[in-house]
Amino acid sequence: MRHYYTTQQVKDAEAPLLASLPDGTLMGRAAYGLARIAADELRARTGGVVGRRVTLLVGSGDNGGDALWAGALLRRRGVAVTAVLLNPERAHEAGLAALTAAGGRISPDPGDPDLALDGIVGISGKGPLRPAAAAIVAKLDAPIVAVDLPSGVDPDTGAVDGPAVTAAVTVAFGALKPVHALAAARCGRVELVTIGLDLPEPDLQALDPWEVGGLWPVPRASDDKYTQGVVGVVAGSGRYPGAAVLASGAAVTATAGMVRYAGRAAAEVLGHWPEVVAAPSPADAGRVQAWVVGPGIGTDDTALDEVRTVLASDLPVLVDADGLNLLAEHPELVKNRTAPTLLTPHAGEFERLTWVAPTPDRVAATRALAAEWGVTVLLKGRATVVADPTGKAFVNDAGSSWAATAGSGDVLSGVIGALLATGLEPAVAAAVGARAHSLAANLGAREGSVETGDAGLAPISASTLLAHLRSAIRILRSHVPES
Repeated sequence: MRHYYTTQQVKDAEAPLLASLPDGTLMGRAAYGLARIAADELRARTGGVVGRRVTLLVGSGDNGGDALWAGALLRRRGVAVTAVLLNPERAHEAGLAALTAAGGRISPDPGDPDLALDGIVGISGKGPLRPAAAAIVAKLDAPIVAVDLPSGVDPDTGAVDGPAVTAAVTVAFGALKPVHALAAARCGRVELVTIGLDLPEPDLQALDPWEVGGLWPVPRASDDKYTQGVVGVVAGSGRYPGAAVLASGAAVTATAGMVRYAGRAAAEVLGHWPEVVAAPSPADAGRVQAWVVGPGIGTDDTALDEVRTVLASDLPVLVDADGLNLLAEHPELVKNRTAPTLLTPHAGEFERLTWVAPTPDRVAATRALAAEWGVTVLLKGRATVVADPTGKAFVNDAGSSWAATAGSGDVLSGVIGALLATGLEPAVAAAVGARAHSLAANLGAREGSVETGDAGLAPISASTLLAHLRSAIRILRSHVPES
């Protein structure tokens, strides 16, 4: 499990160490780790360290001090180090003295380095880069190693509202912060340098691949199709039969023991997935252990009756797509439920439910909706956020946006519905399903690039994503340590 801590949690954990340790100890630990990772990056990118060029972008905070001390260490290893002081009067005195004593240069020109260290803004900084800093960053062609976080990106929300650094590598000190998951595309590869912090319970969590694989249901010797989870899928309509095919197929592929389809696209579903048991409505479906309702059902009276029937049960229910649009008009259908409920909106659906956009703080917005409605919420995005009514929250960085394609959400609903039917709690089922879903999308994009002969990745469809879902599950299962 990866744990993420707010800036206040990190500051509170640093305070007793700053009070008890000799001055500069924590900065020394951070700078040593930063210099080591920067040297490794130089070696990987250029084949060596000695004689290579590194530019430090130095602000007035402790991150600027970390960069200066790391620059001094790199200079002692034969690296040509130039520091650009964005606020010379407030540069970290001891760090600056160490750099100049080691032979580092001070210059207003970043030059043409092999690598740059972004020490412009620390975790206390807010808002975009100021014009002078933005202009210098724009001049650089070199890869950037961010000191704790990319400058200009909010450390707690990952929000960017102006010029900001995009790093190849981010070196986090002491603990991972929310920015490292919520703005992963800005952070690049994240490396953690421990500095001895005694940390509290995390604010945000992410499942590791082996945890996802370990949580994926595997049949035991005593299992049959009923004990492995029976999921009911209410999806599709005459206008949108594809949603039913994708959601039902995802539930089948996610290894549900049985999938019962209840809706208006039975012929299409059975044509693709003959193992599905079909019925015309939820009332006729038979016994299930969890429901998925909403993808492609429309918003007419028939769709409302389907949603109402499912939510009147005492079973776990996942509501997506058109089901969410109906809940925006009839929130009482969910707010009065005592059984587990999982809502899976994208940003537009979230705003229809709450009348407020989920930005800039997507974690806080997700938590607020979950607490107010007494449900678990999965807010879709490259960084998918999941929160339950207690405030427990998970994040899954997809690693790309390949899953942002029509029908992708229908696949996700089917996957998570199958997991809900096995008894996983909604927040865990959502986090596990989101991880498998994003991996399947990335696998599909890579296969497409091979087929077309492209060096990069190729766009995918929801059907392609679904076709790679079982491979994704197999990969995640392969990470589980042998007992």
